[in-house]
Amino acid sequence: MPVTARLMPDCAMLADLPPSLAEVVMREAIPMTVPAGTLLFDAGNACQALPLIISGSIRVFKRAENGREISLYRVNPGELCIVTVSCLLGGDSYPATGVSETEVTALALPRPLFLALTESLPSFRQAVFHLFGERITGLMQLVEEIAFRKLDQRLAGLLAARAPLLRGSHQQLADELGSVREIVSRLLKQFEDQGWIRLGREKIEVLDADALGDFSISPR
Repeated sequence: MPVTARLMPDCAMLADLPPSLAEVVMREAIPMTVPAGTLLFDAGNACQALPLIISGSIRVFKRAENGREISLYRVNPGELCIVTVSCLLGGDSYPATGVSETEVTALALPRPLFLALTESLPSFRQAVFHLFGERITGLMQLVEEIAFRKLDQRLAGLLAARAPLLRGSHQQLADELGSVREIVSRLLKQFEDQGWIRLGREKIEVLDADALGDFSISPR
């Protein structure tokens, strides 16, 4: 069985395709498997296809000229990258960067196929715009957090959400929050002094997720 035909049943957005469209997808969709750390797209690149994630995760982020990063969102199975969707619809270049966090398996829909499905298949179009709306809501929450919550509260909330164990460097946390490593390391040491976390090499053990959660939403 061709790889595309084998992967299609695992893509909810491609379920119940009419036979004629299923044949087109099997012929034109591109199966892909990439290892963790693969650069999938970068700011300024032309947008050519929409990946439908079957397994793995993609981190989408914005990088400033000084090298600092901030995570915008992650794309997991059953979700869409709205940066890619908006670029495909508008014919624009990417304004952000996407990197696979784990090994990623996906079916990539080339732009002509994506546009054809969006135009001719109401269920596909509805799913695209439903997921698009959900992601926009998430980005609005990110903007609200950055604008109205202090960095220590955002860090506490992130730690509480990912308890009991986070693996990765302080730099990765800083990139997640759009900050710098030195500030994040200082805040982590303060949380450790409070007894809320325990710092280790490339890992953080959360000892009191409730305290972190309360701190993250406390009036300041």
